[in-house]
Amino acid sequence: MASMRLEVVFEDHTPHKWRVPLKEDVFGAFMAKGGLVMHKVFGNKSLFGPLLFKKFFDPSDAFPLWEFEPGVLLADLQNPCVDWFQTEACYVLKTELPDIEKSSIRVYVENGKVMEISGLWNHKGESRASPDWQSGKWWERGFVRRLELPENVDWKKTEAHVNNDTILDIRLPKLQQNVTLKEG
Repeated sequence: MASMRLEVVFEDHTPHKWRVPLKEDVFGAFMAKGGLVMHKVFGNKSLFGPLLFKKFFDPSDAFPLWEFEPGVLLADLQNPCVDWFQTEACYVLKTELPDIEKSSIRVYVENGKVMEISGLWNHKGESRASPDWQSGKWWERGFVRRLELPENVDWKKTEAHVNNDTILDIRLPKLQQNVTLKEG
């Protein structure tokens, strides 16, 4: 299995990110004129689609994913492209990536409270390094999903990989519980 490690960033100095919210009517008009790649990025089975959780939810707003079981939120979908679960040691998020350039994917943890996964699906006319796409109508150029983190995450040890060029695998280790025994 080929695996590419992604850098997880803990400081982001991009001003005014995600300041333009994606509204349901704008999304509908946007998708009506879209092509295959756009439908893979924003479709209702994608982590980055605003309709993934049964009703419209702007992916640039932080969602408390870990408070829900996948079987509950994704019950209406056949073959969803996302899964999450926890083990004794960590929280795990796995999602299928659309056919995009994997080098554009960014994982950012904001103040230990929110994890942001973003990238470009449309590279027309701008440098890939330009963060400007994040401050306007970001959905025309890229994608994002912001997720609230559980309180017991050791967020500075977050790891992200792209496996087999199609699966994003993010592991969020849990904080070690210090157990002290009292001698009695």
